[in-house]
Amino acid sequence: MDRLDAMNVFVRIVEVRSFSKVATDLGLPRSTVTDAIKALEARLGVSLLHRTTRVVRPTLDGEAYYQRCLSILSEIEDAEDAFAGTTPKGSLRIETHGVLARHFLLPSLPGFMARFPNIEIHIGEGDRLVDLVREGVDCTIRVGDPIDSNMTGRKLTDLEEVTCAAPTYLERFGTPQNIDALKGHQMIGFRSTATGSILPLEFVQNGILRTVSLPTPITVSGADTLAHCARLGHGIIQKPRYSAAEDLAAGRLIELLSDTPPAPSPVSIFYPRDRYLSPRVRVFIDWAAKAFSHQ
Repeated sequence: MDRLDAMNVFVRIVEVRSFSKVATDLGLPRSTVTDAIKALEARLGVSLLHRTTRVVRPTLDGEAYYQRCLSILSEIEDAEDAFAGTTPKGSLRIETHGVLARHFLLPSLPGFMARFPNIEIHIGEGDRLVDLVREGVDCTIRVGDPIDSNMTGRKLTDLEEVTCAAPTYLERFGTPQNIDALKGHQMIGFRSTATGSILPLEFVQNGILRTVSLPTPITVSGADTLAHCARLGHGIIQKPRYSAAEDLAAGRLIELLSDTPPAPSPVSIFYPRDRYLSPRVRVFIDWAAKAFSHQ
């Protein structure tokens, strides 16, 4: 059994958690499947699977190797499909903020699925940075500039930002009329997952970017928690206008300092710089660009 066949066997075992079932599905003797995994572990010098009489599951090294195998096997399939002229197909894994997905992607997703019915999309949500190659993720949609030099990207849009606070907060601290009047106020700290630091408030005044750091009695690392804390009156925040629109319209949040707004935040779709882009990733990137521009 060659390396690619062995990788495929290993992937199937991780997914179905059974040597016997994989052997049956592939029409192979169970001993052949067992020997293939033993040979892989011997060549790599690590244990890939925990085996008991009742369950088979990957070790930490096995999980990392599984993600790399998925990427390699997927690229081989994509290369063959490109020459065969077939329509894009296969599994597509993306990572993004849940709010971005719900506002910009999900409303138009049925049209994409109708056009490319053989693509299966897996959407992961979270604020953490993702190692695309190691975790087998095809692309990630993020706000801000790329941090990892091994990634490249395509800009999708600029998000207008807004400064706001709850009425209950403004009753306690007053409503600032300019940037200098922020002295004596407090903000809800948002800790960047990229740098670990608390992001300051930003304001564009006469074309010049000014930053202001205020006391932060509460610090969070999630966008939803940031907004919830603001609604409870814990401090001033800055967030994309689209995600604050309902709270602003309902009066749960009040816009502040509208004549000196924050700088817009770029949204881009990132993917590994040196990775061959499969047909399914290419069509998704093109579609995502249109989805964001329409919104």
